[in-house]
Amino acid sequence: MSSTTPRDPNPDRIPGAPSDGAVPPGGRVEPTLGAWDPADFQPASRRPAVPVVRNRPWAWLVAMLALGAVGAGLFVLRQPLSDLLWPETRAQQLQVDAARALAQGRLTSPDGRGARELYAAALALDPDRNEARQGLAKVGAAALVRAEAAIRARQYPQAHTLIALAREMAVPRAKVEALEQQLRARESAEAGIDTLLAQAAAARLAGQLDGAEHTALPLYQRVLALQPNRTEALEGREDTLADLLQLARTSLARGELAEASARIRRVQSADAGHVDLPDALAQLSRAGEQRRTQADADLRRGRLDDALNGYLAALAAMPEDGAAERGLLHVANAYAERSERYAADFRFDEAEAALRDARAISLQAPGIAQAEQRLTQARQTQQRYGQREPSAQRKRRVDQLLTDATQAEGRGDLLTPPGESAFDKLRAAQALAPQDPRVRGAMARLLPAARRCFEEELRGNRLRRARECLDARAALEGESAALREARRRLAQRWIAVGDERLGAGELTAAQAALSAARELDPQAIGLGEFADRLRAASAAN
Repeated sequence: MSSTTPRDPNPDRIPGAPSDGAVPPGGRVEPTLGAWDPADFQPASRRPAVPVVRNRPWAWLVAMLALGAVGAGLFVLRQPLSDLLWPETRAQQLQVDAARALAQGRLTSPDGRGARELYAAALALDPDRNEARQGLAKVGAAALVRAEAAIRARQYPQAHTLIALAREMAVPRAKVEALEQQLRARESAEAGIDTLLAQAAAARLAGQLDGAEHTALPLYQRVLALQPNRTEALEGREDTLADLLQLARTSLARGELAEASARIRRVQSADAGHVDLPDALAQLSRAGEQRRTQADADLRRGRLDDALNGYLAALAAMPEDGAAERGLLHVANAYAERSERYAADFRFDEAEAALRDARAISLQAPGIAQAEQRLTQARQTQQRYGQREPSAQRKRRVDQLLTDATQAEGRGDLLTPPGESAFDKLRAAQALAPQDPRVRGAMARLLPAARRCFEEELRGNRLRRARECLDARAALEGESAALREARRRLAQRWIAVGDERLGAGELTAAQAALSAARELDPQAIGLGEFADRLRAASAAN
């Protein structure tokens, strides 16, 4: 028996109807229940969810807005995209715009919309575009035509501008020069060349060589601008320049370097090939070097005003003199050191004045910041020890501080320990009574101890401690040649230490040593060379 299901001979039969095709009574055909799916009888809440497509009108709105944004972007970027994808089109458009500008008479324009600029832009996009080259030639020819019209209308400045444009547009040189000569002739005829020459000669005889429009040199130059080959003007200018150089030599002899430099530079600008100019420049350079050398000596001797004037004179003669510029920094540092000394004596007015002098010379001077700090500390010290106390109470405090200083001196505590040494006690007394002769006498007794302290610490190579002793010595001794020499010695020792640290590759320690040496003596021998080596090593690191 086969397991294959027999094929229904009537495939159109309604399921459940009798197989013989007979219709039951009443004409109704009732379907039979065959295999059923339990899901058909599950509650709606337990039936599998069927996705429901809902109507979303806002989605269309978003899509339309996006399409609009894309369209607007393409509209805005149409020209850049066209230039990128089709540079030929951009170059052609530039040529069209240039031709329109040329027809409208806009030969050149600072905003880039002149015919010259537009043709040049088209040529830059396509260097092989002959039409753009021809357009530039048309611009030059139009400039020449308009220059002729300007000459006829006596608009000479405009004519000069148009001739210059024609020359830049590679108009044939002969045409440009012919029109330029015509322009000069017209200007000369109207300016009265003979009158100008007479005025220039009279001004020279009167000693009015330069400095105003009616003086000799400007008048001769005005004539030469109109007639470059006019013999009288050439000879007159030559003589006027020679007179100026002679005045410059006289100024050099008097030490007036700024005035001499101004005259020599004026001759150089008027005629760089003047026969006497090289000798005058050499004399000016030598005078500048001499003033700088003298300024160095004045600085070493503490004559700050003379040093300042010397460096300024050297810079007037040689504006690029780096050594003179460094000298000014040294003078500013020296004024800052002077301010520190005044602050140490609680002479605040003098300290402020010296600090102002330092700032006026150079705000970049490294000593200014330290001087400001020392002045602030001195003011705080004076406040702390009661400078504003009643005079009787202040006198009692001074007496007590002098007694304490004597006791500390007897114990051998001359400079240490901090706050309890004889020096600190006397400093406090000095803050209360700077002019008290007893305080001044006691301070003078400590000076030998401060000197010994400095020498001992320097021999032991304890440089920071040596600087403390030196500062105490400066407060006790005041400015002197011996103190300046002590500063130089300590600065030299710092340079030696810095050189050693640099050789070991310790750049930070070397920089600290350089700063310490520079604070002590900005002109120390070897300081500049050491600074250059450290700078080079730091750059290569």
